[in-house]
Amino acid sequence: MPSTNTIIFDLDGTLLDTLADLAGSVNYVMKKYNLPDHSMDSVRQMVGNGVTVLMERAIPGGRSFAAFDNCLKDFKEHYEIHKKDLTKPFPGILEFLKESYESGYKMAVVSNKFDLAVKGLCKDFFSPYITTAIGESAQTAPKPAPDTVFKAMQELQVTPEQCVYVGDSDVDIVTAKNAGIPCISVSWGFRTRQFLAEHGAVTIADTIEEFRHLIKKNFFSIL
Repeated sequence: MPSTNTIIFDLDGTLLDTLADLAGSVNYVMKKYNLPDHSMDSVRQMVGNGVTVLMERAIPGGRSFAAFDNCLKDFKEHYEIHKKDLTKPFPGILEFLKESYESGYKMAVVSNKFDLAVKGLCKDFFSPYITTAIGESAQTAPKPAPDTVFKAMQELQVTPEQCVYVGDSDVDIVTAKNAGIPCISVSWGFRTRQFLAEHGAVTIADTIEEFRHLIKKNFFSIL
């Protein structure tokens, strides 16, 4: 096996297509507080920095909206119930995880989604392949700070030299850079290949087959 034996994944837009359920919970809140709803494409551009920022972007006036804290609470409660209504792994992901697990790779998820949802989704969709799953919490700075990545490394007992980071956004590119590890950007998620390239992506996979090839051959480099 190559010297890189650990893959640290983003979750939303990388492993799971969560957009429909995120949009559903956003629009549940919009309707409850008589605010304008959002299209799927609109929500696609809002995600990536955690649920607090998502709601700041979705609600007119953001944090200055008088009921913002209640909106955020209602979003989390609704999403926790409905987070698996339409969410599913992207095509080929489960097969890749199974192959990698059986080949001896260590794998983890780090996400800006709140920790309870991250752990629940990974348990439901990716067990036993991924058991280290770290989300947003008061104890750990969110991405693009490298803290969640370092915490994953600690849990897996690996060094940066053994790791590659995989994500679908500009936040993920910066996170990998801040952690000092290579990054593979994937364009099947919430951002386009052009967007990723414009935001500093060095290695981009458009399909799971391209991604598998990059991992097996170690065809990626640090930023």
